[in-house]
Amino acid sequence: MKRILLFVLTNVLVVAVLGLVASLLGVNRYLTASGLDLSALLGFALVMGFGGAIISLLISKPMAKWTSGVRVINPPQNADEAWIVETVRKLSSQAGIGMPEVGIFDGDPNAFATGAFKNSALVAVSTGLLTGMTRQEIEAVIGHEISHVANGDMVTMTLIQGVMNTFVVFLSRVIGYAIDSFLRKNDERSSGPGIGYMITTLVLDIVLGFAASLVVAWFSRQREFRADAGSAQLLGRQPMINALARLGGMQTGELPKSVAAFGIAGGMGQLFSTHPPLEARIAALQSA
Repeated sequence: MKRILLFVLTNVLVVAVLGLVASLLGVNRYLTASGLDLSALLGFALVMGFGGAIISLLISKPMAKWTSGVRVINPPQNADEAWIVETVRKLSSQAGIGMPEVGIFDGDPNAFATGAFKNSALVAVSTGLLTGMTRQEIEAVIGHEISHVANGDMVTMTLIQGVMNTFVVFLSRVIGYAIDSFLRKNDERSSGPGIGYMITTLVLDIVLGFAASLVVAWFSRQREFRADAGSAQLLGRQPMINALARLGGMQTGELPKSVAAFGIAGGMGQLFSTHPPLEARIAALQSA
């Protein structure tokens, strides 16, 4: 319940901030007395589309700590924590990125990486992962997360999400305006958007957003293959294959929506999943 409330609150605040920015820039006035101002609409779509994605990226690390209950290891409290920190340090150096923050969170097996910048990311592993895997397998999972950071996946996914959001906002309002104009073509007394515009825009925001999520999920699945390959490059193929095989026999933990795409496993349904099936990931590593 706490995670849901935090997610809703965050999105409400993001929308409020973006609405204020659009108002200050004057790009929210895309419907004028003379019709649809496409330049203003494009500006509005860009602000709303990329604004939300970029704000989410910038607050991703503190939000992940808050919603997942991550405890940052600083300093290590025992030998296991010291080993985790040293493993992250070693693999980060090999990958050519700055040392991320390292954290642990309670839960079933999973791990994730997040953060807006390569050299100030966060890598977190669950207690279930630490107790359910061998050290070699844990190393492979950490290598996978380090590869996400080194590949710039957080920024890439933000840009893709921003582009999709922009298309959704722009197209839904252009189509909504066209349908509304057609419905009211003989009504010379009316001015401003009518009920046709409002309903069409609302429906298309949902339908086009649904379609956009399929595109984002597809990109996310390709990114998972790259992160697996990155771990294999750092540690060899077999540890990553073993880690994925081990995950196949475990009940993996659920992650907050803000970091679910960057976990070691997750998703539901082939079309909407942010992760490919474990069997496909293992097969890709074996054929590399």
